[in-house]
Amino acid sequence: MSRRLLSTGALALMVLFSTGCATFIEQGEPEPVLAPDVFALRIDRLESDLMARCDLQQASLSESARRQETLVADVREVGSLVRHLRADVERLERSGSEPAVAVRECAAVESAIGSKTAVGRSEWIGLPDVGTYLKARIDSGANTSSLSAREITRFERDGANWVRFKLGLTDDDVVVDGVRDEWIEAPVERRVRIVQASGEGSRPVVSLMMTLGPIRETVEFTLNDRTHLNYPVLLGRRFLMDITVIDVAETYLHERPEFPGGRPADEAVADENEREDEEG
Repeated sequence: MSRRLLSTGALALMVLFSTGCATFIEQGEPEPVLAPDVFALRIDRLESDLMARCDLQQASLSESARRQETLVADVREVGSLVRHLRADVERLERSGSEPAVAVRECAAVESAIGSKTAVGRSEWIGLPDVGTYLKARIDSGANTSSLSAREITRFERDGANWVRFKLGLTDDDVVVDGVRDEWIEAPVERRVRIVQASGEGSRPVVSLMMTLGPIRETVEFTLNDRTHLNYPVLLGRRFLMDITVIDVAETYLHERPEFPGGRPADEAVADENEREDEEG
């Protein structure tokens, strides 16, 4: 009986021992743990990669927005040109006259000089809606006329785009003093795209009533800062075409207009000092 008990106990110990060994072998080695400095380095790399991707996406969005703004400006400019063309066609239809190219060309040759107003390379112009006179450079090489402006601010009125601005003037510019710091508001007719060495941009175009001698016309002006130039106003081909002839040997052929608060026209000679270093 005792031998059986001893055999049974030995057998149990052997089973228990073998089971414990099997359990120990199955557990294996523990998983390695990253050192804190290695873990921090990996987190920093992941954060840097994420920030780089965000910056790249933001740059792509900014470029898309810039291209969209340029495209909108181009579309508006085309729309403005189409409206002007449509108005010309409607006036022609109302007049009931048939195009007569040959007759018109002959008439133009015969009276080209007599029907146009002679202007010098620089002139006094008046802005009745603003209430001031300004010096203007005549430049047939420029397409659109330009008015020096600063603090140009866009806003919306009755669903239309408007701008608010002040005249961009230096202390040497001759102007009715009362309007130097006055705000001027006008609807935006269109925008023109400008390509410069620093990149592309656009400028607002507004329409203002302007006088030059006997001429009284609504003129489109681009608004930009011209304080680094000699003249606050530049008159381009859109205004000059068909109504003026330029005598580059002359200046100030027409009397300076008078406005309340300004100086008399007969005192304009003292302000007509010419500076020939103007470039645009």
